[in-house]
Amino acid sequence: MYDAMVVGAGLSGLVMAERLCSQLGWRCLLIDRREHLGGNCHDAPDPNGVLTHLYGPHYFRTNTPELVNYLSRFTAWHRTRYAVRSFTGGRYWSFPINLKTFEQLLGRESSQDEFSRWLDEHKLPITEPQNSEEVMLASVGVEFYEKFFKGYTQKQWNKEPRSLHPSVCGRIPVRTTRDDGYVDESFQALPQDGYTAMFERMVDTCGANLEVRLGLDFCQAKDTFSYRHLIYTGPIDEYFQVCYGRLEYRSLRFEVESHSARSLAQQGKSGFWQPYLQVNYPNSEQYTRIVEIKHATSQNTPHTNLVREYPQDYTQDNEPYYPVPTDRNLALYKKYAALAAEEKGTTFLGRLATYAYLNMDQAVALALETFSAKFSAQPQQRKPRLA
Repeated sequence: MYDAMVVGAGLSGLVMAERLCSQLGWRCLLIDRREHLGGNCHDAPDPNGVLTHLYGPHYFRTNTPELVNYLSRFTAWHRTRYAVRSFTGGRYWSFPINLKTFEQLLGRESSQDEFSRWLDEHKLPITEPQNSEEVMLASVGVEFYEKFFKGYTQKQWNKEPRSLHPSVCGRIPVRTTRDDGYVDESFQALPQDGYTAMFERMVDTCGANLEVRLGLDFCQAKDTFSYRHLIYTGPIDEYFQVCYGRLEYRSLRFEVESHSARSLAQQGKSGFWQPYLQVNYPNSEQYTRIVEIKHATSQNTPHTNLVREYPQDYTQDNEPYYPVPTDRNLALYKKYAALAAEEKGTTFLGRLATYAYLNMDQAVALALETFSAKFSAQPQQRKPRLA
């Protein structure tokens, strides 16, 4: 008999398992159908020893010191800055859109005032955008929307931007200054030894209170083990046997390309393959972006690697990454959420179970808040291992 079974060894499940074991002394079982910790945040060295984000880049950032303090129990940090460009028209463009992008368009230096006036003249007068296309047309106008957003969004989601919730494209900042940072948060960093090392330390903190079983599916485990409470981080519709119909999730296929120092030299390159951490491709290429994570990790090695991302539909043969925020899906999720609210002894947590496009810090915050609200007032069963 376990006090809790945690389904999913990704960020949300690991945080909740660590809290239940370390704070309450609960005996927990953590399972995942994949053979590793960390879910989509899992990283590992490539054949040349270059640390690789195998499921796409995970850029940790936050404005909340409490989250940094919590995770710092399990890792030191490598402070970094996430530099992104968009490759279109045969050149790299500064991205997200900022004053440098406007200067590239003009072919000369400009000013914040001139760019602001240009935006006012070109953006469409849409006071209450109802979808992602309208969000960008109301923010940057037709030219920048079609250059940077339309094609990329169509590839990423396999839908027209006008059918997607405003939050999809609204996540990307637009600045009239020369600040070309990818994100705005004050703390931008990666775990010094990688995400997997951080997750392993979280598990180690739990000691004998936590049992981890990888390569085990929930359908197998639910009838095999006994537990008082269930923490579920998988797709919410699958938990309820898709009784109302299937929610859409978007998946990805990753193509990892490792380059030794010798292969880089043969290409006339040294240390890096591309000039920036992430390059977006909003045109006819099948992939959406190429990421060279070594730019962010600053790993001291002459080798490097690239990861190309190819969006695809979610099936039973791949992994779900993104909820698809359309009116149909959001309405359907509300029906599943109503079932979840009535499910006794079960907590639904994380991006897939709450059908929300959570950033990493938001996933950690939600897990900590849920633990505090739902579990921390319960009597301790064993001496806690972590104050």
